[in-house]
Amino acid sequence: MDEVGMDEKATAVSEASEKETTVRLRMEIAYDGTDFSGWATQPTRRTVQGELESALAKVLRLPEVSVTCAGRTDAGVHARGQVAQADIPLTTWESEGERVLRRLAGVLPKDVRVNGVRLAPPGFDARFSPLFRRYVYRISDAPHGVDPLRRRDVLWHRHPVDVDRMNEAAALLVGEHDFAAFCKKREGATTIRELLRLEWVRESEYLIAGTIQADAFCHNMVRALVGALLAVGDGRREIEWPGRVLGAAVRDSSVHVVGPQGLSLEEVRYPADEELAERANLTRRVRELPCKGHSE
Repeated sequence: MDEVGMDEKATAVSEASEKETTVRLRMEIAYDGTDFSGWATQPTRRTVQGELESALAKVLRLPEVSVTCAGRTDAGVHARGQVAQADIPLTTWESEGERVLRRLAGVLPKDVRVNGVRLAPPGFDARFSPLFRRYVYRISDAPHGVDPLRRRDVLWHRHPVDVDRMNEAAALLVGEHDFAAFCKKREGATTIRELLRLEWVRESEYLIAGTIQADAFCHNMVRALVGALLAVGDGRREIEWPGRVLGAAVRDSSVHVVGPQGLSLEEVRYPADEELAERANLTRRVRELPCKGHSE
């Protein structure tokens, strides 16, 4: 092969390599989960992930786009602060990046919005880099039921609720524990979590809000915790009961898992850019309590 042929081949290889270079997008997402079968894609079912991947592929003119989120939400659960990532070709971002947000607004259904899109910093992993996720669960104990304008994001509880009792019980659950009693066990997955915040406030006469914050959550954990604390709040259980359930570290059928409509993912917090990769590596480790059977 002559020098000209070699140069052409090198140029072609270089161009192919450039086309294969990908960048990671970070997206801020909000959705009304009422009419979704959860976040994760399911055959024949409408999901948030499915709508996003379809819309992104369309506006970016790609055959397909794979999206990974910070925390998968169940059917009926909402989000105001969901974060997700997608890896796309660099050339696509360079040509379409400035128009992505506006185009998504025109393509996505009205119950899901992408509020921000930008290039993710090195080391960013939507799922493994977060410091914590913060959820809010809202409950109405109004004798007449939920305000019709809030029926999609507030749970109605038929009995008056004592917020002070709920907070006393909640304080016994904060910390790093095995939350197996409040989780739906999944094969190969740990149920050890660090619950950073669990507190209730009355926002108005009949509306109460619970903030639940942890490094991560296992399946059904938030709604099971809310169900246990509601039983304390309305007087069906004593203040110490949720703590005893936690200490048993086995799934307890007496814990009622409340409905999804009151739950919203409000925030996913990440560390500084230079700490993202380290945080992701730390999160991936198999978590163990300091001592077997330890609880606080």
